[in-house]
Amino acid sequence: MSQSPPLIGVTIVPVTPLQQNCTIIWCETTKKAAIIDPGGSVDVLLEVVKRRELTLDAIWITHGHLDHAGGAAELQEKTGLDIIGPHEADQFWIDQIPENGLRYGVAGCRSFTPTRWLDDGDVLTLGETTWEVFHCPGHTPGHVIFFNREARFAQVGDVLFQGSIGRTDFPRSDHGALLNAITTKLWPLGDDVTFIPGHGPHSTFGAERRGNPFVSDAAMSRAPIARPATGPS
Repeated sequence: MSQSPPLIGVTIVPVTPLQQNCTIIWCETTKKAAIIDPGGSVDVLLEVVKRRELTLDAIWITHGHLDHAGGAAELQEKTGLDIIGPHEADQFWIDQIPENGLRYGVAGCRSFTPTRWLDDGDVLTLGETTWEVFHCPGHTPGHVIFFNREARFAQVGDVLFQGSIGRTDFPRSDHGALLNAITTKLWPLGDDVTFIPGHGPHSTFGAERRGNPFVSDAAMSRAPIARPATGPS
C-alpha cells in the first residue's frame, strides 16, 4: 500500500504598503518551513513561524522587486539562512531595492546577493516535500515560480493574478514572454492547481483559463492581447 504524499501548510502575511502576499509554506510532517518573498515586516514573519511552531529552513524569492525581496537581507541576517532565488537576470532589480524602498516609503530595505540563483527545472526540497522551479520571465526577466506537484499548489509571484497578469511596463519587462510563460509553463501543470499570487486572492489555473481577460483560452485565440493598464507591482 503506497503512502500518501506529505501534506503542506500555507499561510499568507501581507507585507509593505503594496500588500504583497508573503507566503510561509511548510512540510506538515517535519514542520520545516520556507518564507517566500519577505518584502518586509520581518519580525512579524518570524513571530508567525514561532507561533506555528515551525522550523525555518530557507528564504525563497520569486523576483527582485522591492515588495517581494526588500526584507530578505534582514531576514537572512536574523536567521543565518540561505536566500534562494530568483533567476540571475533579476540582479539589477535587487541592486535597486534600497533606492526603491525610499521611493515607496519602506524603510530599511537592502540589496543582497542570493546564496543560490535558480534556473528553469531546478528542484527544491523542504522537509519531505519537493518543489519544482519554473523560470517565467516577462514581469521581470528573472522571475521564477514554485510548484508542489503532489499538493497541486503553486506560488507564482507577479506572473498571474485572479483576473489579471503581471505588469510589463517596467524596464526589461516583456509582455510576449509573460504570455508565453503563463500558457506554456503554467497551464500544462493542470487546471486543478491552486495558486497564490503576489497580490490579491488565490485562484486556480482552470479558473483563469476560463475567465481571465488576458490569458483565458478565449482571449489567447484573439489578437492582439492588450496589456493591463494598471495592476500590482
